[in-house]
Amino acid sequence: MATTHKTRMLIIGSGPAGLSAAIYGARAGMEPIVVQGLQPGGQLTITTDVENYPGFREVIQGPWLMQEMEAQAVHVGTRMLWDTITSVDLAGPVFKAIGDGGDVYEGDTLVIATGAQAKWLGVPGEQELSGKGVSACATCDGFFYRGKKVVVIGGGNTAVEEALYLTNHSDDVTLIHRRDSLRSEKILQDRLLANPKISVLWNKQVDQFLAGPDGALHAVALTDTETGATSEFETEGAFVAIGHAPATDLFKGKLDMDETGYLLVEPGTPKTKIPGVFAAGDVSDHVYRQAITAAGTGCMAALDAERYLAARNFPGITEPSGY
Repeated sequence: MATTHKTRMLIIGSGPAGLSAAIYGARAGMEPIVVQGLQPGGQLTITTDVENYPGFREVIQGPWLMQEMEAQAVHVGTRMLWDTITSVDLAGPVFKAIGDGGDVYEGDTLVIATGAQAKWLGVPGEQELSGKGVSACATCDGFFYRGKKVVVIGGGNTAVEEALYLTNHSDDVTLIHRRDSLRSEKILQDRLLANPKISVLWNKQVDQFLAGPDGALHAVALTDTETGATSEFETEGAFVAIGHAPATDLFKGKLDMDETGYLLVEPGTPKTKIPGVFAAGDVSDHVYRQAITAAGTGCMAALDAERYLAARNFPGITEPSGY
């Protein structure tokens, strides 16, 4: 039988943004509900080594970090519910979300933290070697390839930016692109082509990621898109950089988005065009896409939700102050 769950702050998504919003919301007495979705914990649950999250001198594991965030959120008063939202009603003043089992979730405020997923090539070896030489985030994982030979796959802004970033760690970076020209901005192309640490393989399509005897990435299998000739290119790290897809299908026609589907917010805030509805993390951030920035915007969303309720004189809710 379907159940209705009510809260002052409803959060859809349970990555760093959603859980940070929950921690701050719970401490403010908003008794948040987090609907966890298809991938509880977000993208960090499929990440192995994490070396750039503040507070840990040693490398930590992504799944462990998310378990700790969830435990902290529950400890301060968050309700974690397992469900997948299939539709939303943002007409207000109470915002509603419907789960795939028919349960209804009602929130006086709503934090959207559904995140974004890296686009993958979908070729053999890609998922099997994820974390073993194959990655979709140079900023996250480039540090582990210091002094190693790496490749970046793609031809847009993301790929060029990833290649340029990797030169901080490697003197041998190769960009692999299936066409004979890049789609990135001209200024980025100029920087890439002028960088002595970067070379480009034009008109090459990656068909497979190949493992070596140690089970880690050894090479990529290529096909020339003009001649059909096949070859292998040895590398110790491969970064798939063909873009990200924000999880915003639920909100089409209900909230403003950019041309690639990211939710639009008031600059410098997590506020959407609907008062009381906030977007946090990668669902509205196509620039930084880091766990720490997602957590920061989750905090901002909770503080703004608290201010929103305080302005409407909700019992027990006051303007946030301090830490």
